[in-house]
Amino acid sequence: MTPRRQQILSTAADLFAARGFHGVSMGDIGAAVGVSGPALYKHFAGKEDILGQCLLHASDQLLAGARELLSDDGVPAAGPHEPSGPDGALAALIARHADFALDNPALIVIQEREWGALGADARAQVREHQLAYIDVWTDALRPLRPDLGGTEARAAVQAAFGLLNSTPHSARIGRAAMRALLTRMARAALLTPPAGPALAR
Repeated sequence: MTPRRQQILSTAADLFAARGFHGVSMGDIGAAVGVSGPALYKHFAGKEDILGQCLLHASDQLLAGARELLSDDGVPAAGPHEPSGPDGALAALIARHADFALDNPALIVIQEREWGALGADARAQVREHQLAYIDVWTDALRPLRPDLGGTEARAAVQAAFGLLNSTPHSARIGRAAMRALLTRMARAALLTPPAGPALAR
């Protein structure tokens, strides 16, 4: 992606998060990046395309980052102070997602709030990448939670995403402290078996 396209997407995401998709015009986005609204059509088909590319780029980043973290056998190379094996894989995924959520609150907001504004094609593309990302996490979780069936493990992963993606709504306690809190809570949520009977698989 060119720096200019990245600038437009980042600026548009901030505007969409602040004003809502329907409260932002192509002229608003153009003014914010220093070009005329019509000049944006050299880069994107329209405002809906910009929204779709924002969310597709976000899901691409998460999926590519998750795959990059893991080796062919699903286990990242451990550093001197990092867990190894399946535990290391899950820890690395949690840390990477926490960093993304903390660094990109606008994308988290528009993913949650503006999903309905996406066209059908863009929604299908984004969803395909999201499902692949969930699969990476599920494959990392199941060796650590053999009590979970596939469907239950996927549900647990998606619930953990909800926790990690709470950053736009969370009280600010400083980035480092928030990152540490999120990673601890996500890890505990995923690895602690429920006290009650297991859910049906």
